Amino acid sequence: MIEAIRKNAVTLAAFAVITTGVTAVVNYVTKPTVEHQTALQQKNLLDQVVPTDLYDNHIQQECYLVTDALALGNDRPHHLYLARKGDQPVAAALETTAPDGYSGAIQMLVGADFHGKVLGVRVVEHHETPGLGDKIELRISDWINSFNGKVIHGADDKNFAVKKDGGKFDQFTGATITPRAVVNATKRTALLIETLPAKLASLPECGDANE
Repeated sequence: MIEAIRKNAVTLAAFAVITTGVTAVVNYVTKPTVEHQTALQQKNLLDQVVPTDLYDNHIQQECYLVTDALALGNDRPHHLYLARKGDQPVAAALETTAPDGYSGAIQMLVGADFHGKVLGVRVVEHHETPGLGDKIELRISDWINSFNGKVIHGADDKNFAVKKDGGKFDQFTGATITPRAVVNATKRTALLIETLPAKLASLPECGDANE
């Protein structure tokens, strides 16, 4: 009996070692592919919010961390991807959060130049109601493209709001909270981007210990 238990224990231990080894090898082999695909997806998303003809640098490699709880929805560091043309900063894509969505926080990426012009917006993650609030997704509706090319004339620009609040952006039938949250977050983020060129030298780079 004891011998049988010992034999089973040895077999299980050997199986565990082999399984762990196989898993480690698979992870090692597939890691470059996974990283490559992740980079491609990230670049595709950046291209949707900052047109490629505006810059000539490697935007993914110009990554900084920005922390501003009021503008970005929470006090976590958010990734900023800087676009340059001939070494001059011309625009940026900045991760942001709309904390006041109907069903919780909405994660977004906002692209803008440094003169208040929104270049593009994409919702990266949300939990809004299907059939109502999910129209902020490009695959559901083209509403998110209504930000393209819009210029924000300062924090008091009343036009940069949903129509129910006196602005120019459509709200959704039966759902105003979600588009309002996205519009307001876009406005706050684009206005923050406008101030960033003077702060670039003081921003930590992505990958720093405080990320």
